[in-house]
Amino acid sequence: MIDQRAYFHNWRLATGRLYRDVSLRVRGRMPSAAGVEKALANVYEITRETPCWHSSRLSERYGCNIFLKREDRQKVRSYKIRGAYNKIKSLSGRQLSKGVICTSSGNHAQGVAYSCSHLGVKGYIFMPETTPRQKVEAVRYFGKDKVEIFLAGKTYDESCTIADRFAVEKGLTVIPPFNDPRVIEGQGTIAYEIIETMKQKGITLDYVFIPIGGGGLASGIGLYFKFASPSTKIIGVEPFGAASMKAALTAGKPVTLDEIDTFVDGTAVARAGELTYSICSKVLDDIIIVREAQVCQTILEFYNSKGIVLELAGALSVAALESCRDMIAGKNVCCILSGSNNDIARIGEISRRAEELSRQ
Repeated sequence: MIDQRAYFHNWRLATGRLYRDVSLRVRGRMPSAAGVEKALANVYEITRETPCWHSSRLSERYGCNIFLKREDRQKVRSYKIRGAYNKIKSLSGRQLSKGVICTSSGNHAQGVAYSCSHLGVKGYIFMPETTPRQKVEAVRYFGKDKVEIFLAGKTYDESCTIADRFAVEKGLTVIPPFNDPRVIEGQGTIAYEIIETMKQKGITLDYVFIPIGGGGLASGIGLYFKFASPSTKIIGVEPFGAASMKAALTAGKPVTLDEIDTFVDGTAVARAGELTYSICSKVLDDIIIVREAQVCQTILEFYNSKGIVLELAGALSVAALESCRDMIAGKNVCCILSGSNNDIARIGEISRRAEELSRQ
């Protein structure tokens, strides 16, 4: 057991270079469609194919054909387990014996925790101090006695900096939430499932809407669609208060946002990854920015109409449809519902934010 209080005291006193994005980039290797297909065998050891449901309600509202990829029904109620497990399975026996570490606002942490418990690997989980309590407790549950949790830093990026130094000191292998080829290929298995489902229905999708935090999900889905269904347009969606990928694409390189709104905690990333930016700049056809109030309204509509509980990041893709009515009219559309790890204690705040729409 690590003495966390002593560790963080020593970290604050430390001087010199802090290790950013340590260890994890696989130099010279880019994720690929072949890598996505290879990842399927790993992913299905621990997880399941999720349904891709047709939504009559949304299809009628927007005058198109809308499908919902239900990653909220995954084992850990998020797609993140795909990339986490695929990455951990790629490690050597020596790396596994030393242990792994990750930084996450919740869903990636749960995926890593579940993977560690399943494989019998020691894991260290760093989470921002703003992480909802429900997600912290879920990590404890999924990791059982194989994980240790550290709450450190006000944002993902601050937490990541602390975790990176810890990883170097302890010789741990980092499992990145997005900026890694194996992680991206694991997330890309979602695209494989969507395309196979649509083939069975005789449908070619015109648009796929994907929530973006660091960009791993959009990178994996986007690169596989460009290979297997190149006519499909890939639309990224970010919250207004943390649009780091949009800023990167505008600047022509990843940039660090001066401030971010951590309300949509699953996408509260101040800087897009170098690898994910390089892929998203090629595979994204557009990025839609959505106000947090619209995301909250979408959360309430899903719950009130279908009894579906989504997390804020999980509702981003559907929230974007309101501003894309003309573009998607008469088209075949798929929205990724990326997760359902919402803290019920936040429902009051979500309701208040949703009311902002009626005042606009």
